[in-house]
Amino acid sequence: MIRKAIFKDVNGILKITKACAAHMISKNIFQWNEFYPNALAFEKDIERSECYVLEVENKLIGCITISTFMDEEYMPIMWITPNENNIYIHRLAVHPESQGNGYAQQLLTFAEAYAKTKKYTSIRLDTFSQNPRNQKFYELRGYKKLGDIYFPKQSEYPFHCYELVL
Repeated sequence: MIRKAIFKDVNGILKITKACAAHMISKNIFQWNEFYPNALAFEKDIERSECYVLEVENKLIGCITISTFMDEEYMPIMWITPNENNIYIHRLAVHPESQGNGYAQQLLTFAEAYAKTKKYTSIRLDTFSQNPRNQKFYELRGYKKLGDIYFPKQSEYPFHCYELVL
């Protein structure tokens, strides 16, 4: 079941993202670290009613943030659609123990249906350039790679920006 996250979910969400970070690091993918994602980011997401969690058998196993806020880092990207009516996907994660079961697909399908229902023009996101699995995941769903941005506190490597026109 996918539902809006509440403040009591933050510790469970952090367990998921910390496990994901450790799993990626074990594969030499340094996408997330001790600074990101953090509790403050999720608390802000929850405060704005933009964070959702996936529960299976009453256990949190995944999360996704669906936001209307465009990060400053996204400004230089030549997006396909105007910067007027878009949503942004952040912090999509599924606990490594539950990966490979279609849960990330479920979370992204939920976000896409949400965007269509609310009549957004497109969905935008970024993913780490050193994470080919994530790149393939988005590209197979029709997201178009448009350019690169940098988050220096996270990595020296770029993050690829993607957009799906609805």
